[in-house]
Parts: sequence; C-alpha cells; structure tokens
Amino acid sequence: MTPSVDPSPATPPDRLGADMLAMGRRARAAARALSLAGAETRTRAIRGMAEALRSQAGQVLAANAADLDDARAAGMATALMDRLALDANRLDGVIAALASIAAIPDPVGVETARWTPQNGLDIARIRTPIGVLAIIYESRPNVTADAAALAVRAGNAVILRGGSECLRSNLAIHAALVAGLEQAGLSSDTVQIVTTRDRAAVGHILTGLDGSIDLLIPRGGRSLVERVKAEARVAVLGHLEGVNHVYVHASADPDMARAIVLNAKMRRVSVCGAAETLLVDRAIAAGLLPAIADDLTAAGCALRGDPATCALVPQASPAGAADWSTEYLEPILSVRVVDDLNGAIDHIAHYSSGHTEAIVASDKGAIERFLAEVDAGIVMANASTQFADGGEFGFGGEIGISTDRLHARGPVGAEQLTSFKYVIRGKGQVRP
Repeated sequence: MTPSVDPSPATPPDRLGADMLAMGRRARAAARALSLAGAETRTRAIRGMAEALRSQAGQVLAANAADLDDARAAGMATALMDRLALDANRLDGVIAALASIAAIPDPVGVETARWTPQNGLDIARIRTPIGVLAIIYESRPNVTADAAALAVRAGNAVILRGGSECLRSNLAIHAALVAGLEQAGLSSDTVQIVTTRDRAAVGHILTGLDGSIDLLIPRGGRSLVERVKAEARVAVLGHLEGVNHVYVHASADPDMARAIVLNAKMRRVSVCGAAETLLVDRAIAAGLLPAIADDLTAAGCALRGDPATCALVPQASPAGAADWSTEYLEPILSVRVVDDLNGAIDHIAHYSSGHTEAIVASDKGAIERFLAEVDAGIVMANASTQFADGGEFGFGGEIGISTDRLHARGPVGAEQLTSFKYVIRGKGQVRP
C-alpha cells in the first residue's frame, strides 16, 4: 500500500507530522514481522522485486523521462542529470543488482563466533537485523531499489526519502518493489517511501519518528550529510563525498598508470568512486605526466594543476586552493607533482574525504606502506577507483560507501546492515 503522505509540495504541518509518525509505527511493526520471516522468504521477496521491476520497466522509464524533463528545464548540472537518468541498460543493471542481492548468503542468524570461558557458559555471537532503517538520498533512483533489497536481505524494514528531483522515478520503482514484497507474503510496510516533496519530512525523519528509526543513512552531498549528522537524534551512518586520489609512484608501469588514471577519472565522472585528484611522483613526472594528460584531455577532461604540472602540461590551468578538496563529479581533474611516497601520503591525509585512495606502483614495499598508512574506507593498489562499488565487491549492491569509522566502513551491503546479539546457553550455572 502506498504511504498516506500527501504528494503535494506543501503539506499542512500537523498532518505531515502525524503521517510521518504513522509511517514509523508501520515500519516498526513490519520489522518485527520480517524478523520472523526466514531467509527463503526474504530471497523470494527480493526476486519478486526484480521480476516486478522488469515487468513495470515501461512505467519506470516513463516516470524517469518526466523527471529528466523537469530537471533539464530547471537547469540541473550535467553530473546530476547523469545520476538521475535511467535508460533500458541502466534499468537492466538495477534489476541484475536485485538478482545478485537475492543470491548472496543471508546474513541474519549467522554465528560469527562461539566460545566457552571458565564459567562453562556456551556463548555465541549471532548476527541480527538492526530493525528500522531510514535512508535519505539524492538524485540516483537506483538507490531506491538497491536500498530496499539490501534492507530486506538483512531483515530490516526501511523508510526511503529520495530527492524531489526524482520523485516520479522513485515512486514508480517503489510500486514495483511493493508488488514483489506482497507476492512473497510480506507487508508492503516493509519498504515505505516518503511521497511528499515537502522538505519538512526530512526534519521529521531526523527526530527518529518517536523512536521508530534505529539507524539513519544519508547518501548525498556534503550539505545533506552534515545536516543529518548535526540534527539527527538517532544513530547515523555517514556517506560523505568522494575526494579520491590516484598516486602514480616512481616504480609504476607507464602503460598501467595511463590506463588506470584514465578509467578512474573518465569511465563515469558522476559516481562517488571517480578520481578527483592525480598525484604523480616527481621522479617520473617529466616522462609520464604529459602522456597521461594527453589521454585525459583527448577524452574531454579539463586539468587543473600545481606549478610543476602546469610547466609540464600546457593544457592545464592553475589549480586554486579549493581544487584539492573538491568532488567535481565532472570531467575535471586536479593534478599535483609530489616529491615521493611521503608527499603523496601527506597530501591524501590532508585532503582525502576517507572514501577511496589508490596507488599505481611495482615496488611492493611502496604498495604495502601505502595500503597500511593511508586512512580511507577503501585503499587500492594497481586498480581503478571506479571499483569502489558494492556490486564489484560481491555484495550484490550497496547502500553507499561509508566514510565513517564506526559500525561499517567502505561499501555498505547486507552484512553491514546487521547488528548482533550474544546467545548464552548454560547448565544451571549461578554466579558466586
């Protein structure tokens, strides 16, 4: 059943508050029911979501086209338009992700450790659902499907609040997801979506809906994440921007370096795993950086460099102070020549958002030091940062890439959406 929230831009405050509280209560009841459903039921529900989404593809694409028309008329930035857009191929990818999530091992009830201390108690640590999730996200309608499927896989009910710019797309996707849930015998309240464009709905979610929400996950730009972290009265799992670096070490294979840098930046510039800064070792900059720059400019990428870069790359414009901490999400790359591995690690420590960092090198010592010392959710050696994606990690999909240090870090899949409890079996022991 579609939530009773009014889809108009301005909902009377009293009504909106009551409707949001009711949504929270329904989610809590659905979470209790879902916790009693077995893994097979959850698998059947996710497969049903995928099948319903395929059968309703025409409605979803039509809704997305309408959202794109509005976004274009409003002058939305190209990168955001790319995030918003669905076509038949992208929708097939969303459906395939659901099928992958249905196929991954169910995390609920898994025993992660078991031991017997001196008191003779049999103690086990067991994965359990978190309960009710609320996810606030922008622009990308595929998140609606991914988040719903991962929440169900982990035994959680979820309240979704997407951006107003993709409301039609999200509602069309949600309708298909609900059909899949109901076919499996699960309540439609397991996956609810806020249907109003009224921004006040976000404020209600941040209150926790009278204790109904257990974990809040923001996925979007810095302003959204910072607002959620500042105002939320419930636990938050943050997904901050991806100010990602590729460092080309002096020992790097030139052909490998060129291929990785080009892919990391230009495969898809609007994803959070795209590289935003290139660091090149001074020892090889003169011989390799011009070739890398030519590859990038031929692909349509603008370069903003430090003085050493601009001296080697005529097409580069001078970088400003803000460039080193900017997530462009556009075909723009900042480039700096660093003295050595120490310089690269220092630069990353200062400017990184903690998302994804990569080194290209042949020197095993340099690789291991980079992987050990660089502090980010994902650190890579000799691979494109575009692999920063839950599907590429074998998670089936992801809610996003967590840049937090607690609870979960890196790609957040089904396992990361569980908590745990301790199950103790005794033989009549009493404590002396």
